[in-house]
Amino acid sequence: MALSDCKIIDLPKIADPRGNLTFMEGQRHVPFDIKRVFYLYDIPTGESRGAHAHKELHQFLICLSGSFDVALDDGTDKKIVHLNRPWHGLHIPPMIWAAELNFDPGSVCLVLASMPFNESDYYRDYDQFLAALQPR
Repeated sequence: MALSDCKIIDLPKIADPRGNLTFMEGQRHVPFDIKRVFYLYDIPTGESRGAHAHKELHQFLICLSGSFDVALDDGTDKKIVHLNRPWHGLHIPPMIWAAELNFDPGSVCLVLASMPFNESDYYRDYDQFLAALQPR
């Protein structure tokens, strides 16, 4: 995978004087079937999350409140994506190293995943991730 495969996807936003509503459906708005949902919150100032890659799992990150950055790395190129709108989601396909950082106080990050938790799907060591990208 390449950084160009990481995409911001606009989710439906229904505006109403009583407040806005955004929804998403797997295989329609999110480009995979959703098998797991979790969220990050109460991140202390200066802390980061993530800093790993997945072998097969796709993730879809949404900033529900506040803002944070996502550092993306495909082993060749790097970029930072800023998330701060609850109707924008970032699709991160497998084999992209990602870290969430620079959380504003009170930020909430919702993560939709294509698979249940499986520790063997993770690359937590950056050098092992880079080695896995090399042709065999």
